[in-house]
Amino acid sequence: MTDWTQARAADLGRGIEAGQIDPVVLTESFLDAIGGSDASDDIYARLTPDRALAEAHDARGRARLGLRKGPLDGVPVSWKDLFDTAGVATEAGTSLLEGRVPTQDAVVLQNASGAGLVCLGKTHLSELAFSGLGLNPITATPPNINNPDWVPGGSSSGAAASVAFGLAAAGIGSDTGGSVRIPSAWNDLVGLKTTHGLLPLAGAVPLASAFDTVGPLCRSVEDAALLLGALGGTAAPDLRGATLSGVRLAVLETVAFDDIRDAPAQAFETAVQRLSAAGAEVSRITAPEVAEALALSGVLFATEAYGTWQDEIEAAPEKMFPPILDRFRGGKAFDGPAYVAGWRKLRDLRARWANRVAGYDAVLTPSAPILPPDRARLLTDPDYYMTENLLALRNTRIGNLMGLCALSLPTGIPACGMQVLAPGFGEARLLRLGVAIETVLN
Repeated sequence: MTDWTQARAADLGRGIEAGQIDPVVLTESFLDAIGGSDASDDIYARLTPDRALAEAHDARGRARLGLRKGPLDGVPVSWKDLFDTAGVATEAGTSLLEGRVPTQDAVVLQNASGAGLVCLGKTHLSELAFSGLGLNPITATPPNINNPDWVPGGSSSGAAASVAFGLAAAGIGSDTGGSVRIPSAWNDLVGLKTTHGLLPLAGAVPLASAFDTVGPLCRSVEDAALLLGALGGTAAPDLRGATLSGVRLAVLETVAFDDIRDAPAQAFETAVQRLSAAGAEVSRITAPEVAEALALSGVLFATEAYGTWQDEIEAAPEKMFPPILDRFRGGKAFDGPAYVAGWRKLRDLRARWANRVAGYDAVLTPSAPILPPDRARLLTDPDYYMTENLLALRNTRIGNLMGLCALSLPTGIPACGMQVLAPGFGEARLLRLGVAIETVLN
């Protein structure tokens, strides 16, 4: 039997369409891979094999009748354990929600099931999705594909690991400050951060609802486009004819390169040179409004996160990993007027940003200025944890604060990604550009 576990989701879909892949055999292959993996317990919080096989049998029937629901009908994927699954625990990586069993699927899961995707199970994440590192001593810390001593990136840590280790064709995660893009970058995957409000959040455990987004972690930009369509219940963007000829790209120099480590800096600059050689016009820009927006992170993210979870947290703070508890409690430092003023200022900064970059097709930064930190040291060195977590999320948080959509693409250097930022609700253009960049960097 062919090993399909390292294949792109789009290729698996084409194989099903051509009658070369049986969705049931495909799903059994992934379930067997999960069962035979020493890392599976650290990647999957729980499996849904009965559901997966039932969905695969339905996909087989549709394929035989020529009635497939879409290009990914019959393709098995994983779901971050903050998306509700009817009758199956959804605990968001925290003991605070232990035993929480929803009665219906999250809307994006309903949409994906309606498009024929097969649900393999629920993946581990950072506690309540509030960390970019992926370290979770409360439930599990998934592995990093590049180094067993490294953390995988978070908060969609298990989602990334499920794909990187061949235990899902794609993973569905969430991104509030970088939680799709960081684990994608550190595990050499493609990660799509969608525009806030593009995909429904109903049935997704919140962190900061004003910034929460849903997005895929996968092996190609084409996969990301097809998954975007499935999650939204719409047609996927048309990626044909993508080119870098005449494309105007801006490298953001404000903040994005501060304290950057050698490997991601070199990987990014090499990638930019290759894009320029392929026909893209690359400029360097500064944007003071980015630094001002990042300074609002505490009042905007932490205040909403703590306001959302303060009752559960203060009822049992001993159940939480102390650094995560401290991050939530940081939201207590700000009052209502400060929060409202922060949002008023951010809206002004977003307008200034939009005017500054209006002449460019996209803005580029390193996905993260650091390589994945050492997981053992993070457990024993609180200062190291704080420094690395803030650095990990700094560049990706620009996209969330400015209301953008974004891709993280592999540069070809392990654990070093390139972030491509585009205007909000510009996913179709971003993905077309992403295909062109991917072709050059692969």
